[in-house]
This record gives sequence, structure tokens and C-alpha cells, in this order.
Amino acid sequence: MSEDILFELNIDHIRKVFNKYTKKAFQALPNMEKPRILDIGCGSGVPTIQLAKLCDGEIIGMDNDQSLLDELDRKIKDEGLSDRVKAIKGSLFEMDFPNESFDIIWAEGSIALIGFKKGLKEWKRLLKPKGFLVVHDDNKRLPNKLKTIPNCGYSLIKYFSLPDDAWWMDYYQPLGVRLDELRKKYKEKPKALKNLDIYQKEVNMVKKNPKAFGSVYFIMQKEK
Repeated sequence: MSEDILFELNIDHIRKVFNKYTKKAFQALPNMEKPRILDIGCGSGVPTIQLAKLCDGEIIGMDNDQSLLDELDRKIKDEGLSDRVKAIKGSLFEMDFPNESFDIIWAEGSIALIGFKKGLKEWKRLLKPKGFLVVHDDNKRLPNKLKTIPNCGYSLIKYFSLPDDAWWMDYYQPLGVRLDELRKKYKEKPKALKNLDIYQKEVNMVKKNPKAFGSVYFIMQKEK
């Protein structure tokens, strides 16, 4: 998608409505002074910036998409957070941070790429003793995921589900409205319309069965 249309679509503005859930999850953690946090699969950094506003810690946002990291860099500068927040390019399949590097690992939507169990196992080494892992994932096979947590060496502090229609009402429906507006604006530009269709397909899929796209936050602590 061209950067101009992506800018006009302004997905980050829509995505910010979920910051209330990021805040709820963070507030389930104990108070920590200057925690070191890794945000895995940060994208353009909506949760990353929110985390920076919720604590006085050092935060690394990691993603493999440089264009999204460039947007995060812009936000970091605009928010005056350059001394505490960094955007780095990297793959969640090949993370080379030293063992026990972080007090908190945060992952909103990214663990699905590697798998819930594998993510818990592989990311554990990056946490300091008694460090915390916060994951936002789909609610499919929830009972199995709850069993997986202690089996992978974590204790579950808390978990909570988003409302059944949250993704539709708060994200995809507003996104659909914005897509309609841009489709009218670019009705004479086939290339632009084709780019918008990429997002429209996702909106249409969720609209058919909104409750099938539920999600859950898991707040966990490393046991050893």
C-alpha cells in the first residue's frame, strides 16, 4: 500500500482504543522501578508508546518491518522518549539478546507467529529470574493454553478476555467506515482501490462472525 494512503487510513488512531487493555494488563504487574521491557512484534509501536507512558523503564520495540519501525521512531521523537525507547529490527525467530536481559517481555498479537507453547519456552531464557511475560493472543484452545503456562515454567498471575465484540466494534467497524471514505475519494484510481481491498477483505471476514475473533491477555511470571 502506498505510504500516502496508509497515512490517510490512520490505523494507529483506530488501534489506540485497545490501549485501555494494555494498561489493564500492565497494572496487573507489581510496581517496578525502571523495568527493562522487550516488546516483541511491536509494529508501529502503539503498545510500545503506551508502555513508556505507564512506567519509567527502558523499552525496546522489535519488529522485522522497517517501515513500521520508521513510524515508531517518529513517534518516539514526537513523544520525547528517545532516552528510554528504541526501535530495532529483528526476527522473533532469531533473537540474540543475552539470557536474563529483561524484566518484562510484552507480546501483543505476535506469539501466534511462533506458536503459544514455543514462544513461552523460547522467550523464557530472556527473562530475569521472576521476570514477567505478558501475551495478547487469540482465545482459541484457551483451556490448553492455560495448562501450557505452568508446564512451561510460569505461574499465571491473571488472564482476561476482551468483550466478544471488541475487535469488531472498536477496530474493524471503524476501519470499514474509513475504508468507505477513502474508496469514494480514490474511486478513479484503481491501484489505490486495490490497496484498500487488502484491508477490506479482513474487515469482511471479521464481519461475518465477530465473536470468532476473540482474544485474551495472559499475565505470567517466570518461576525460576
